[in-house]
Amino acid sequence: MAKIKLPAAPSNPLSSPKRPGKEYGPSGVLGHAEEAGASAVDWIDERTSLSGGLRWAMFRKVPKGTNWFYTLGSATMFAFLSQAVTGVFLAMYYDPSATRAYESIQYINNDVFLGEFVHGMHRWGSSVMVILIFLHMGRTFFFGAYKYPRELNWVIGVALLVMTMTMSFSGYLLPFDQRSYWATIVGVNINGTGPLVGPYLSEFLRAGPYFGATTLSRFYAIHMLMVPGAIAALMGFHLYLVAKLGTTAPPWIKAKAPEELREDKVTVDQ
Repeated sequence: MAKIKLPAAPSNPLSSPKRPGKEYGPSGVLGHAEEAGASAVDWIDERTSLSGGLRWAMFRKVPKGTNWFYTLGSATMFAFLSQAVTGVFLAMYYDPSATRAYESIQYINNDVFLGEFVHGMHRWGSSVMVILIFLHMGRTFFFGAYKYPRELNWVIGVALLVMTMTMSFSGYLLPFDQRSYWATIVGVNINGTGPLVGPYLSEFLRAGPYFGATTLSRFYAIHMLMVPGAIAALMGFHLYLVAKLGTTAPPWIKAKAPEELREDKVTVDQ
């Protein structure tokens, strides 16, 4: 009986197999860079399994009739990220003190490279974010996306709306010029007229019974640390619920009955 010849053992059994289409290995600097990047991503994914979570969040079914109105939430998130990035660069030069705040804003606009551009993006970006979040909430309401089982996501959206308005209000004082100073006094006094918690809220915002040097620091901490952190956390939970529960179809799209139900109905009628 003839013996079957066994194949020769590989010269280096510990070497990783070659990728499809890379018979002779990467060529050139770009090829080696691509291979190194892919290997790094594979190494991280093998230990964290992040690709499964990304596929679950990004590759999902969407209802029929999805249109550009459904991008308002993503546009609001992009506006928040723009505010966060430009805010970090402004915080590098801003001085939250009653004697230096106005001068630091003038220094950013007049002396810092692209400072006026970044400050303008941050200032007008706040208005854009407020407009987008109102449009997003309106789309959610008129499309009925607040109904079961998405009530919790609607509550989180309302909380995000309140925090966005709080972030805009707290940032208005930071230039510390005459307009922002007196406008903030009016806003805080209006908050003080609220029932029960109004006076306590006004005293918390002023950091005392009167406007002073600590008021600016209090507004800066709220605007820079407290509110953005809460918005980022709630926004992450909001996106998780959107991916888990899905989106609703437009109200003018009617669901069709399954074929077997329609056949049964025809049979009974006959």
